[in-house]
Amino acid sequence: MNHPSLSSSYLPGSSNTYGHDWSQHALGGIIRTSGRHFIDNYGRVCGLRGVNLSGSSKSSSNHNNDTFPSKAETVTFVGRPFPLEEAPEHFARLRRWGLTFIRFLVTWEAVEHAGPGIYDTEYLNYIRDLLALLPQYGIIAFVSLHQDVWSRYSGGSGAPAWTLETVGFDLHELESTGAAWLKGVKGGGHIEEERGLWPCGYQKLAAATMATCFWAGDAFAPKLSTSNKKGDTISVQKFLQDAYLDMSEMVVRAVGDLEAVVGFEMMNEPHRGYVEVPSLHYFDYNTDLHLSAVPSAFESFQLGAGHPTEVAVWTRSFPMPTRKTGRAVLNVDKRKVWKEDGPTKGQCLWEMHGVWGWDKNKNAAIVLRESYFVKHPTNGKKIDWYTDFYYPFLNKWAERVRAASSADKIVFVEMIPNEFCPSSFTEDHQPPNIVYAPHWYDLNALFTKAFGDFTVNVQGLSRGMFPLKAFYWGHKGARNNFALQIRNIVEKAYQVLGEKPVIIGECGIPMDMNKGRAFKTDDFTWQAKMMDAMLVGLERAMVGFTLWNYNPYNTDLAGDEWNGENFSWFSQSRALPRNLLYYEQSSPSLDNGGRILSAVVRPYPAKTAGIPFKFEYEVTTGSFMFKWRNPGAETDTISGAPTVDKPSRSHPEIKALETEIFLPSLITHGRSVVVSGLEEDDSYVYDEARQTLFIVAKNTQPGFVHKVRVEIAALEGYKIRPPLFEANDFWSDFGMGACALLVLLCALLLGISGIGDNLLRRLDIIL
Repeated sequence: MNHPSLSSSYLPGSSNTYGHDWSQHALGGIIRTSGRHFIDNYGRVCGLRGVNLSGSSKSSSNHNNDTFPSKAETVTFVGRPFPLEEAPEHFARLRRWGLTFIRFLVTWEAVEHAGPGIYDTEYLNYIRDLLALLPQYGIIAFVSLHQDVWSRYSGGSGAPAWTLETVGFDLHELESTGAAWLKGVKGGGHIEEERGLWPCGYQKLAAATMATCFWAGDAFAPKLSTSNKKGDTISVQKFLQDAYLDMSEMVVRAVGDLEAVVGFEMMNEPHRGYVEVPSLHYFDYNTDLHLSAVPSAFESFQLGAGHPTEVAVWTRSFPMPTRKTGRAVLNVDKRKVWKEDGPTKGQCLWEMHGVWGWDKNKNAAIVLRESYFVKHPTNGKKIDWYTDFYYPFLNKWAERVRAASSADKIVFVEMIPNEFCPSSFTEDHQPPNIVYAPHWYDLNALFTKAFGDFTVNVQGLSRGMFPLKAFYWGHKGARNNFALQIRNIVEKAYQVLGEKPVIIGECGIPMDMNKGRAFKTDDFTWQAKMMDAMLVGLERAMVGFTLWNYNPYNTDLAGDEWNGENFSWFSQSRALPRNLLYYEQSSPSLDNGGRILSAVVRPYPAKTAGIPFKFEYEVTTGSFMFKWRNPGAETDTISGAPTVDKPSRSHPEIKALETEIFLPSLITHGRSVVVSGLEEDDSYVYDEARQTLFIVAKNTQPGFVHKVRVEIAALEGYKIRPPLFEANDFWSDFGMGACALLVLLCALLLGISGIGDNLLRRLDIIL
């Protein structure tokens, strides 16, 4: 199929679509992957940008802090992320902002909360009706099966309560025994003592045990079995994995045939549990957060079995993130987390497997198998979580997804957070048609809930970077810092996967940073700076992304209503009521509720008739530069490891001349758009109503480089808008002082030298 722009009589913008429209009508068919790119049916490269929808989907619509975790089977997620009748408002808003690529969150609990094999068809019908609306707004989505810390009932989101009960946990004793921290999912996490505690839940007994049983129960918990739907006795691993596969198939069958659903993601931020834990006596400080009371695996076993146990207490510090400041005794009431009528008969699962035991003579717990989770208990072979457990299940899951939908569905894959793509993820371990979708956050800002002129490359420090190289100053420094980290993630993936697409599935900033000062002053400059620095890093890496997160229930004080997080740059409490909204792209009424839109809503190449390789946007001026190259011959390859700057020049035939760039009316309204750098035969038009700069570039010579520069200028009679902020660096802040100090030092040195020469002359005369 040829695009109309191939016609010599075609005028730019003559098609009745817009740049950020990903409907099949606009793409000429389904979106697909080719090399490292998403492409449309004309071979144009699609630059996908969007949001996670939504943090609100982690909690049920009838969640009750006072009764949680009781009545777990009666919850409902219908209306998450928002009620169906509110969809036009939110989808129109995302379209106006150019964020038309959605990572749509679905939790296992939402689908199967009532019990094994009992599926919530009302919820499945709801998400089908919701996702069916997307093509009207040019939006596409991939469905992410979401979890954090295994489940809400172990302090995060994801799995139903009955999965924990299947292993033998008593939901009402998880907190008392230190097996889970639940205050964050019950409305807490906002005060200083609770801030950021929830990720520590991955190391606690409940989540670590569940992940271990799910991935590797056959190896490490072979004595634990249960019955399946047919009444057959099966291992806990098979039970949990079969249930997950069946649930996934229900979701895929509910929405997989919809035009807007382009693929599925197996699991958000998977975790090993105890698998490969180096010691039962400690966790790796570099990979596992240590904050507040942090029991080791061995200490967690004792606490869960009803033994009061002394554990280390960690507090925030500098230069290391935390330090051990004391010890505390937990579970002084001797509560037990293991149900007497459960499958372990009240015994700790890991005691049942001989990992540890209670010495009656010493009246103390003892470790019996220190390396239990490092080597396979039966054959002694060293365990590798990825190759032994993760990849086999990933491929099994992908087969189920495609069997329930179609072979063209994309499988989005992510690994353990903050790890580079593992070198073991070779072709023989990969499902077909994958997109690598890792996450990136500035870990220092997340941990401190602060951002300023001084930033730190935590990624580099954790991998042995010389500390002075890891420190950056000013906004330009933050841009360079974030860009380096994101580039590392992307290029490490290219080195392992080759020319396969990479998108950043989660990236975002805390809106309540700097002690929530912006909520009182309404000055969100630091939030805008951090968002811009992150987006510049993504733009330099030339990758798509889905921002965390658009949350319709966010408020300044309650945040995203989950574990004290506050990442949504949209807040419904600041938006206009629906009856005052207009849903056209040109309607500024939709912008109300957005807090840092000048940083979030920015131009980007949406559909490129060529291979994009450089895009630079300067938020302080609204100007940008974009370069793209015509594909080369099939033999025109680039030697060496793949990099961001050197995409492969081989590409499917491009059957279009028109490139479409999203250029938001938020920055162009009332201003003139000045376009330069194009060739003499090229033509363009900017349509503000469609928020698209249409460019028809005539030169089709293989390898030819196109370039466009766009500047936003004030119209006559309009005031020049002040820059959003100053993009400062060390030299702009301290350059004059540094130069003055250097001059002073030189003067002192010259003076000292002059005094020395004078003394020598005097000594020479005397002698």
